[in-house]
Amino acid sequence: MSTVHVAAQLSTDELLKAIKQLSLPELEQFVSQAIALQAQRKAPSLSRSEAQLLLEINQGLAPAVQRRYDELITKRRAETLTPHEHEELLRLTNQSEQLEARRVQLLSELARLRQTTVAELMDNLGLRPAAYV
Repeated sequence: MSTVHVAAQLSTDELLKAIKQLSLPELEQFVSQAIALQAQRKAPSLSRSEAQLLLEINQGLAPAVQRRYDELITKRRAETLTPHEHEELLRLTNQSEQLEARRVQLLSELARLRQTTVAELMDNLGLRPAAYV
């Protein structure tokens, strides 16, 4: 994990400048942790099952896998993928889609526990639908 050098007291603008220094995988991990913190503050007394569901919901691809996936997408856009890389991209896309499908299942389960809709739950937790490329 990288270290970001910041002043002791930060305004939100300064904090955002520090966050901009993070790599994409580090940013995704930070956002995941920030969302978990937000959920914790909104519902500080989570049940064990809710806490476990939130942890699983916020899991993404491993940083190295995400980096490779992003590289392959960039190459696809530039139309420079080799046939081997195309197969790798298809495998990683499948892996990412399976992760997102699992995330939807977990969100549905958490919404059921909280007796709300998935859309309302996502809004309450500050979650946004995944952006597909």
